[in-house]
Amino acid sequence: MSALQDQFHRPLRDLRISVTDRCNFRCRYCMPAEVFGPDYAFLPSDKILNFDEIERLVKIFVSLDVKKVRITGGEPLLRRDLPELIERIHRIDGVEDIALTTNGTLLKKYAHALSQAGLTRVSVSLDSLHEERFFEMNGHRGKVLTVLEGIEKAAEANLQVKINMVVQRGKNEQDIVTMAKFFKEKQHILRFIEYMDVGNSNGWRLDEVVSKKEIIDQIHQILPLQPVAPNYKGEVATRYQYEDNEGEIGVISSVTDSFCSTCSRARISAEGKLYTCLFATDGTDLRELIRSGEDDAAIKKCISNVWENRNDRYSDERNEQTMTKRKNAKIEMSHIGG
Repeated sequence: MSALQDQFHRPLRDLRISVTDRCNFRCRYCMPAEVFGPDYAFLPSDKILNFDEIERLVKIFVSLDVKKVRITGGEPLLRRDLPELIERIHRIDGVEDIALTTNGTLLKKYAHALSQAGLTRVSVSLDSLHEERFFEMNGHRGKVLTVLEGIEKAAEANLQVKINMVVQRGKNEQDIVTMAKFFKEKQHILRFIEYMDVGNSNGWRLDEVVSKKEIIDQIHQILPLQPVAPNYKGEVATRYQYEDNEGEIGVISSVTDSFCSTCSRARISAEGKLYTCLFATDGTDLRELIRSGEDDAAIKKCISNVWENRNDRYSDERNEQTMTKRKNAKIEMSHIGG
């Protein structure tokens, strides 16, 4: 057991690093176009952590017993020379797993290089196979075929592939079974994500959430399912296996069935702030510590202090109807990744 634990005795095991706040999609649940328009002030390059700074932070987090690293954005494949960063992280002793979350539009181009660099897994966002619905949900920026080609190229490059589908009532709930059938046949794991109240821009409403129970019930009527145990403690998706043993799905249900009690994830934003929850209101500026000349010991102590004082349980609190005091101040997901 790690000596470093938070206020609820949760260890630090996973690190998610956003490498850019920019994205080539404008999905309504994350970066709606009316907010993130042509004049939106994204971070200038000198405010974003460079590869040396990211590598240094990963080494410090690994010394605190982090085992898994996930690269996020924005859209991380917009970050120039990303395979180089993956390779640098891969060389760090103690990193057991490197994953990437992407919208898939550039995956066909970079999948082989990412695999060669040491990437282990990739999660690809795809909210519908229906071209018009997908086009509407991503802000008229991307096509289904482009994403599907990226998924297959990633599989050919020996990356483990999972597909993430955010389900929003009135938008794409009619595609749940279609998506399940398609990716069962393709033998890729599909994960459904309850529509979450991330950031302040997506106009979240509880009545637009399609619950885990509804999702499972829809699929089970057509493709019978049975629950299976988590792969590891703290896994965010509830797993279900098809009864014919031909594949599985997962549901990430932070709205109706929160998993705060086992959360072991820390997040670093594109500009180098440490957040201890996806729904956080405040971060700790690690970039300032690095650029002001602090040594690794001082940065490690700062991170340890933040984690030891961590008491985040936002999804639990939401379910207990205590979210009012925090709803206007959350960090945007495009800053710290999903």
